[in-house]
Amino acid sequence: MDAPIYNQQGQATGKLKLPESVFGVAWNADLVHEVVRLMNSNSRTPVAHAKTRGEVRGGGRKPWRQKGTGRARHGSTRSPIWVGGGVAHGPRNDKNFARKINKKARLQALYTILSRKFQEGEILFLDEVKFAAPKTKEAKQILTALSGIKGFEKLSTKKANAAILAIDAKTDSVVKSFRNFGNISVEETRNLNPVSVLNHSFLLVANPSAWLKSLTSKKAEAAE
Repeated sequence: MDAPIYNQQGQATGKLKLPESVFGVAWNADLVHEVVRLMNSNSRTPVAHAKTRGEVRGGGRKPWRQKGTGRARHGSTRSPIWVGGGVAHGPRNDKNFARKINKKARLQALYTILSRKFQEGEILFLDEVKFAAPKTKEAKQILTALSGIKGFEKLSTKKANAAILAIDAKTDSVVKSFRNFGNISVEETRNLNPVSVLNHSFLLVANPSAWLKSLTSKKAEAAE
């Protein structure tokens, strides 16, 4: 299984041999759904918070006597059925949404997504991405050149989540050059995960040889 490698000018410079264990995995929708659901749950930050009847102010005195008034019996004005009372079963910011994800499952889900994206022609391998200094103009030229490759025409026109650029290590020159593009995200290859890859239409990988070695080593570690 081979894939072409391009330079920053959008010209093919060679071929890259891809491992079948990473880019030839059959689609498993159930696994991908489960891993993405758990990852989204782990990244959730509870904000909404409702007070219970024990936390709202007041309500210590019985509003009226038990009998003889003709009205319903009440022991506190902070009851959930009163206006201004506590909330029953409301949202709480102390709720723990953390869920455990098996390493093997998460890694296999990433392989499954990478395989699907590669089959659909949504992964582009670049020999390198570097700038002498932060230049948005040069970054725009790179995107324009890469959008000339068949299948990647929307790379420079899609308004949101067009692509994620994966590099070995973040540098100021690369990050600042692409910072003004709202449709391009820059990440380190070691931080690629199922959610980040799925949330973008294209995946651009710089220096893919080192990244592939890291992926295969991760699989070996997960198998131990």
